[in-house]
Amino acid sequence: MSKFRVAGRGRVRHDAPVSFTFDGRTIEGRQGDTVASALLANGTHLMGRSFKYHRPRGPVAAGSEEPNALIGTRRGKGQYEPNTRATMQEIWPGLTTTSQNKYPHLKFDLGAVNDRAYMLFSAGFYYKTFMWPASFWDKVYEPFIRAAAGLGVSPTEEDVDTYASRYLHTDVLVVGAGPAGLEAARAAASTGLRVTLVDEHAEMGGALLSEPHVQIDRLPAWDWLAEQIAELQDMGVKLMTRTTAIGYYHQNMVGLCQKLTDHLETQPHDTPRERLWRVRAGQVILAQGALEKPLVFDGNDRPGVMLAGAAQTYLNRFGVRVGDEIAVVTSHDSAYHAAFDLADCGSRIAVIVDTRALVDDALVAECARRGIPLKRSHTVTGTAGRLRVKSVTVNAVEGGHVGKGRAYKCDALLMCGGWTPSLHLFSHTKGSLKWDADAQTFLPDRMTEACQIAGAGRGLWGISAALQDGATMGAEAARALGRDAAARALHAAHDRPGTGASHTELPTDQPASRAKAFVDFQNDVTAKDLRLAVKEGMRSIEHVKRYTTNGMATDQGKMSNINGLNIAADALGKPAPQVGLTTFRPPYTPTSFGAFAGYHRGDHFELTRRTPIDGWAEDNGAVFEPVSLWRRARYFPRPGEDMDAAVSRECRATRASLGIFDASTLGKIEVVGPDAAAFMNRMYTNPWDKLAPGRARYGLLLGDDGYIRDDGVIGRLADDRFHVTTTTGGAARVLNMMEDYLQTEWSDLKVWLTSTTENWAVIALNGPNARKLIAPFVDGLDLGDDALPHMSVTECTFMGHPCRLFRISFTGELGFEINVPARHGRAVWDKLIEAAAEYDITPYGTETMHVLRAEKGFIIVGQDTDGTVTPDDAGLGWALGRKKADFVGKRALMRPDLVLANRKQLVGLLTDDGETKLEEGAQIVLDPDQPKPMVIVGHVTSSYNSDAAGRPIALALIEGGQGKMGETVHIPMPDRTIAAKITSPQFYDPNNDRLKL
Repeated sequence: MSKFRVAGRGRVRHDAPVSFTFDGRTIEGRQGDTVASALLANGTHLMGRSFKYHRPRGPVAAGSEEPNALIGTRRGKGQYEPNTRATMQEIWPGLTTTSQNKYPHLKFDLGAVNDRAYMLFSAGFYYKTFMWPASFWDKVYEPFIRAAAGLGVSPTEEDVDTYASRYLHTDVLVVGAGPAGLEAARAAASTGLRVTLVDEHAEMGGALLSEPHVQIDRLPAWDWLAEQIAELQDMGVKLMTRTTAIGYYHQNMVGLCQKLTDHLETQPHDTPRERLWRVRAGQVILAQGALEKPLVFDGNDRPGVMLAGAAQTYLNRFGVRVGDEIAVVTSHDSAYHAAFDLADCGSRIAVIVDTRALVDDALVAECARRGIPLKRSHTVTGTAGRLRVKSVTVNAVEGGHVGKGRAYKCDALLMCGGWTPSLHLFSHTKGSLKWDADAQTFLPDRMTEACQIAGAGRGLWGISAALQDGATMGAEAARALGRDAAARALHAAHDRPGTGASHTELPTDQPASRAKAFVDFQNDVTAKDLRLAVKEGMRSIEHVKRYTTNGMATDQGKMSNINGLNIAADALGKPAPQVGLTTFRPPYTPTSFGAFAGYHRGDHFELTRRTPIDGWAEDNGAVFEPVSLWRRARYFPRPGEDMDAAVSRECRATRASLGIFDASTLGKIEVVGPDAAAFMNRMYTNPWDKLAPGRARYGLLLGDDGYIRDDGVIGRLADDRFHVTTTTGGAARVLNMMEDYLQTEWSDLKVWLTSTTENWAVIALNGPNARKLIAPFVDGLDLGDDALPHMSVTECTFMGHPCRLFRISFTGELGFEINVPARHGRAVWDKLIEAAAEYDITPYGTETMHVLRAEKGFIIVGQDTDGTVTPDDAGLGWALGRKKADFVGKRALMRPDLVLANRKQLVGLLTDDGETKLEEGAQIVLDPDQPKPMVIVGHVTSSYNSDAAGRPIALALIEGGQGKMGETVHIPMPDRTIAAKITSPQFYDPNNDRLKL
């Protein structure tokens, strides 16, 4: 057993050794240890390097607020995580851990040269250093910054772990299972309410785990704790350990991240690594306690310098002494008790340095009884040691002046600058804070949620006060939910609440330019940096924060914010509350992306919507592609066919006889009401008043900026009802846009909007034989050209099912779109396939659809438009109701820049050689011999091999293209430059004769 392990002390299993590795070295700990406690038990304080200066660092805390001891952990392949807090990671046999931010190894790090050149890296150095010369940015500065950025090493393997999420509804959620939280949960549960108690540690108990000397109702603290937990279980309280409340949101929703397997040697089958909980609570009780503040002095970051409360935790919870010869510097009584506990377990306390002149007589007597030197009205001005603290310099303070220093040898230095309530979750709710001048900290004030705060979280110190306040707040929460509740009275004997002045920055005997007194340990922010920020004009604490990065580390400023505020306030000569406090944001502690993603990974990353006909396509060998949230059949290859061959066959078959296409993914919106036509007039560019029921029209939708947002065919079913189709990807966007205008601009219109996208299965039939196929299935309806001309819609019965039948075409062929209830879509499709065998019916996919429409010059929004294309640019000026009083985007179309003759306009392109298929996205120039960088005049939007045209075709957006018909442009490619002629975008049947078959 290591000499730093105290036999029989703590809550670890001394009879259960556990081996793991740290930087390849085998470390033996005990069951119940964290990585940090096990390393400390083996005399290892050096666990990492700081971000900017690469200074040696060890743990300064014992909980989730730890800023220094960040490690990488690995369970197996695909199970690596960087930036894990060694103070929170429990050990298990075979765990592999590594230190971070060093090269080549932890004890000798070449990056430590930054520490020698610290004068070059003061606050804001990146704003000043990388401005000149400008030519250095791309080749020197940016690569350097990118290489230096980040903490730890990003995983390179796919994460093989699984993650889960759940919802939970509870009457009372208690966050923090210390004495206040335990009593709050009991008081609320005693009224019959559903209560959930969560704590981020492996065990519940909070401060009680570190103070076994306390007696509650004459029971030792740990015995009382065991009874209390058993009683809560019997009362039905949901107890959740290793669960962090990461965020507090509106309407009393709290996000929890529960770690399920990180502490296990063998992961149970089908058990997720982490689970994210979304909790809705009637009342929330925050019992998160308080965080001990470090003191700011020269050399306060060396390995071995840590918080006094942390040392007490390592001793009493884990049975580990943090050193043989320990010094203490404090402005608060609580540090004395940590020193006494360590002294009683064999550590020699070299000195206790108290910045105060007055110290409680009982503490002085205890120091004398143990032979501990006590230096009142003294301060620490510096430390010595490279990889671990070796000595501390102590100076008397008389009349505000620092006297001559004396060095005390030590292998650990404990510090305590008072305590700060943990206000992060409360701040997430935008609740207001008030300044406590005595404690020099902020306390919660006005609540914005149904919330109670108990114990040290609102400035009440000591076990007795926490127990009583927890019971009171638990009863208050129950009463707020309509239950009668009373708070029981408990007393904690041997309680050591302590008092003290809140100190921040200690003086130094070093020249100001050489002192390194750290405020934010992780980001290497010093007191000097904060004062420099103020000197250089930063007045707001938010500006100081960003200029120095103080409080921007992964600990969310838990250990640095109050100290940083006090130093900035002193530099500004203002009271701290006038300077303000920076904003705390979720998550409370770093949370894995996996926990947030939950089930959404791989095939579940994004919802894949499938049409009712999708199963047939899969059974018949379709190759699929994602289109928005849908899976769509791209083409149907036969044996030996690649995509080009399959698409060519599908195109020929459709134009020669009959093609069938699943168009169910088209967005569909029902616009209904007495003012439906007026609404459509305002939304779409086209006029709708005179469109008769039973007729359909191409509709073009613009944004306020006059650019094309969506299009689709719109059928008028009745005077007060329109069936609006949208692009597949635009369905939700168009509906939202319509609702936005209806609710905010035209609330006087009597119109109702309903999404019907998934109500209808849509089967498109195109080709000369389309009418022949469907005629037998339509009851009592004349499908002739006179009775049902192109751009018509009718409601009928198809195969015995209700149907909305459109005669429209996106291919240029005779076409019908059959809308039937989605539940009948597959049956109708199957019958059509069976009945059309004599017509050699050919199913086709989206790729063929793209070719067929491009041959006719029909645009696809988002492919042939790029968000800056107007109707005139796309050759759709005929769709503008120019006599209409107004429509969305009309005023924007009058802007001078939208009517320029040289705007990019949609045209066709035919390559000069008649064989080359252009690449979509290829850039277009007028003069191929011009110097680089060339003047780009446009780009290719669509490009296909076309059997109907007998050659490759393309659509393109070209400056002034509609006025350059017949001119030649050039498309530079890596291996050659291709010449092409500008043509009409209609490559097939320009007179639309085939629509009249």
